[in-house]
Amino acid sequence: MSSYDLHGSSLFPGVPQGLLSLLSECAGAYRLAIVGGAVRDLLLHREHHDLWRGLPDLDLVVEGDPGDAAATRFLQSLERSGRVMVLSSREHGAYGTVEIELQFPTANHDAQQTIVLDVASARRETYPLPAGKPQICFAGLDDDLARRDFTINAMALLLDGSSQLLDPHGGQIDLAQRQLRFLHHNSVRDDPSRVLRAARYAARLKFQLAKASLAELRHTLDHWPWFWIQGDPPEHAPPALRARLRMELELLLEHEPWLQALEALQSWGGMVLLDPGLQRDVHWRRRLRWAARLNLPLLVALVLGADDPLALAQRLQLPQRQLRLLQEFVGLRAMLGNTREELSFRNARDWTHWIEGLAISPDVVALALAASVGPRRPLLRWWFGWRHCRAAATAQELIAWGVPVGPEVGRHLRELRDERLLAERL
Repeated sequence: MSSYDLHGSSLFPGVPQGLLSLLSECAGAYRLAIVGGAVRDLLLHREHHDLWRGLPDLDLVVEGDPGDAAATRFLQSLERSGRVMVLSSREHGAYGTVEIELQFPTANHDAQQTIVLDVASARRETYPLPAGKPQICFAGLDDDLARRDFTINAMALLLDGSSQLLDPHGGQIDLAQRQLRFLHHNSVRDDPSRVLRAARYAARLKFQLAKASLAELRHTLDHWPWFWIQGDPPEHAPPALRARLRMELELLLEHEPWLQALEALQSWGGMVLLDPGLQRDVHWRRRLRWAARLNLPLLVALVLGADDPLALAQRLQLPQRQLRLLQEFVGLRAMLGNTREELSFRNARDWTHWIEGLAISPDVVALALAASVGPRRPLLRWWFGWRHCRAAATAQELIAWGVPVGPEVGRHLRELRDERLLAERL
């Protein structure tokens, strides 16, 4: 097995020299290891000459005694060491994990560096129901690696005297072949949000999904092993088809090359996890590009391509503001479809009165533009110009000119604004 020097220069750019040695000391008799993305990116950087992608935090696993939440004991040992300042810690008892924010001296000891550690007690996970919440029990490091999503994320670097790299599932081979491979044949059945995670990694790392994993993905989707199906009440969907999907989508759209990620997802047939309409959708690229240009939530723009956008939004548990935006858009779309022949206003004033009389968020009009709904030219001109049009005078100026304080001021302001709108080109 490969091994790495934990005591020389820092293995991970951004991680202070000496921190890994301290963590190893604090683990004591427990086995402690760095796992997941940090190990994957270290190997890509050192062995395959990829650019270093950055390290926002470190994921650690502590292997303790059976039934022991070893992560909590590790936190206590870290606090007792006196060599770091623990700024905050947050424990999640059900999963045996602790999030730790600490300060560690830099190499020249004239400053402190803030580091975030995600420490988990080694555990085993089983899924009584497909896409449901897993049942958890504390176990060994090998069990913990076996519960992960892809072989390239199922490697561990031991923080002990050996400093060995553990790779029980062939992650190094898949790194060399630049492919993503699920750990076992039930991976997608257990947690369908892994399909979106695969799209994220494929776009970020420029990897391909292994042929066997793609076949597994498509077989699982074709047989749809989950108790919830399209058309059932959104709130009855299991967790991995609800909020967990949304969280993966948010990460994909906010932090990854989303165009490549969504193209991969659609090419695999994975969009059906969201909605069959999205799998058939050929306009999402244009819609999301316009949404990005207009500073709209990309997730809302994506959901617009669903057969039933509101049902999908409710299933994904979108924030209330985004759900309201979708509700107003669906109403506007229906209105534009029913009154297309009547919407033949001849000037900017009448268009502005009609749009603003709907009492909807301006972003709804922007969504209509992104989705190519309604008469494009007047909606575009209202969004970029007419809605910003103001009266040629202020209320203070009108009062100074003798207009009585009260409703008359407002009426005059509206008339002056209308005069300027009538001068605008349609």
